[in-house]
Amino acid sequence: MMDNAKLNDFMDKVKKLEKGEKLDLSSGEDLSIGIMNLISIEEHLFFSGGKTGETKYYDLLNEVRKMRVELLREIIKDYNGEVWCISKHLLAASMRVMEVGTKALKNGDKEKARGLFKKSYDLYNLFWGLNLGVVSKGEVKQFGGPKKEEPIAHTEPGLLGKVSGLIGKVLDCCRE
Repeated sequence: MMDNAKLNDFMDKVKKLEKGEKLDLSSGEDLSIGIMNLISIEEHLFFSGGKTGETKYYDLLNEVRKMRVELLREIIKDYNGEVWCISKHLLAASMRVMEVGTKALKNGDKEKARGLFKKSYDLYNLFWGLNLGVVSKGEVKQFGGPKKEEPIAHTEPGLLGKVSGLIGKVLDCCRE
């Protein structure tokens, strides 16, 4: 749980992001989803190489990785190794958890799917919170899922809930 001083500092950072004009990150959001898919392609190429023993998959993996790194640099302004690595893993985890949620939904387990979608959305918002400077890498903590069915864009107590609620308001993926 955040103390009042940290919460006030966090709120000030978010207000600075919103001050004056709406923050339009639609291109960055689209790019982040593309990067998530590139990470997924890297994983598939790795497993294809391992399953088949054909090294051509590893050569392709290397090319996709170079593209992913180049595109990630457009979003991540802090090249500090920790921020870079945490950011990459937040996107990868968000994508994988979303895919598991989609499979749960397909199998009729709506409650499990909603919980996984909430976690995926929180991870994605934490990526943006970290890269917009409203969350420090030291504030990234483990979190729990929702206790009951709720809309994805809501605020729960704790750092992750506040980040998701506030970043969700700041980012508007429908703005072109």
